[in-house]
Amino acid sequence: MNFIEHSKIYHYPVLLKESIENLITDRNGIYVDVTFGGGGHSSAILKKLEKKAILIALDQDKESIKNNLIKDKRFYLLHKNFIHIRSILKKYNIEKVSGILADLGLSSYQIYNYKRGFSHKFNCTLDMRMNQKIPISALQIINQYSKKKLFHIFYKYGEFKNAIQIAEKILKKREKKPIITTWDLMNIFFLKKLSFKKKKKFLSRLFQSIRIEVNNEINNLKNFLLESSKIILPGGRIAIISYHSIEDRITKFFFKKGVFKNQEIPRCYSIPFKMIHKKVIKPTIQEIKINPKSRSARLRIAEKL
Repeated sequence: MNFIEHSKIYHYPVLLKESIENLITDRNGIYVDVTFGGGGHSSAILKKLEKKAILIALDQDKESIKNNLIKDKRFYLLHKNFIHIRSILKKYNIEKVSGILADLGLSSYQIYNYKRGFSHKFNCTLDMRMNQKIPISALQIINQYSKKKLFHIFYKYGEFKNAIQIAEKILKKREKKPIITTWDLMNIFFLKKLSFKKKKKFLSRLFQSIRIEVNNEINNLKNFLLESSKIILPGGRIAIISYHSIEDRITKFFFKKGVFKNQEIPRCYSIPFKMIHKKVIKPTIQEIKINPKSRSARLRIAEKL
C-alpha cells in the first residue's frame, strides 16, 4: 500500500461535526477551506450548502491538489498559501465571504509519505516543507543554523526548558558529520533511556518546532488572521483548528482582542470578532478512539461583528 492509498483510507477530518455546524450561517454563501488537506472538511461543507453556494479550497501542498476526489460545480481548489487569501479572492472578484475554515494540522498523506520527512517514524532525508518550492528545508536548518537560532526554535516553538542543551547536542554532532536523516537527528538524544510516552512527546515537540520554522507557520497564521478579518461578512464566521498551545493562544487572543499579544492597540479601535464559545472545543473520547491524532486538536470559532 503506498502512502496515497493509506491516506485515503485513514484520513479522518478532525472535529468535523463541531467545525461545520458552527461555521455555516448562510447555506447560499461563499466559504473558504484554506487547508484542503485530504478534503474531508470541504466535502462536509459542500453537503451543507445549497446550489447557489460556492466553496473555494486552498492548499500550498501540491500533493493535496493531486489527491482531490471532489467533483462538484460549486467547488474550486487552488494551489495557494492561505496568507494570500484576500488577493486570491480578489482575482475571482470576491470581496467578502460568509465563512472560513482552517485546520492547521498535517494531513495523513504528509505524515505517511516517508519522503517528506514530517514524521520520526520513517528514516528519510530531513525536509518538512509543506510547499516544495520553499528554499530552506529542515536539512538546512539543522546543519546551518547557529546555536542561538536553534535555541530560539526549540525554546519558542517546542517550549523546551532544556532548549540550549538540545541545540548544543546538534552542533556537537554536526561538527563530526552532517545530520542528513530523521533518524540521524533522533539518535543524537539517547532516547532509549526514556519511556515510550516520554520519547514520543519529546520527538513530537522536536519535529514540531523544526516544522514551524521551516514553514514560517506562526507568522503565516498571524497574517492569515489579519487578512481573514477583512473579508468575512458581518455575521459570518471563522473556525480555526490548532494542535499546539502556541497557535491556540494566538488564535484565542486575536479573536478576543483583534490584535496579537504585545501589539499596540490604536485609539478608536473596534474588535472585529466575538467568540461563539467561551471554552475551546476539544475532541470527544469517541473521536480520539477512532483517530488518536485528534487528541491535541483545539477548535475556536468567532463571528464577525
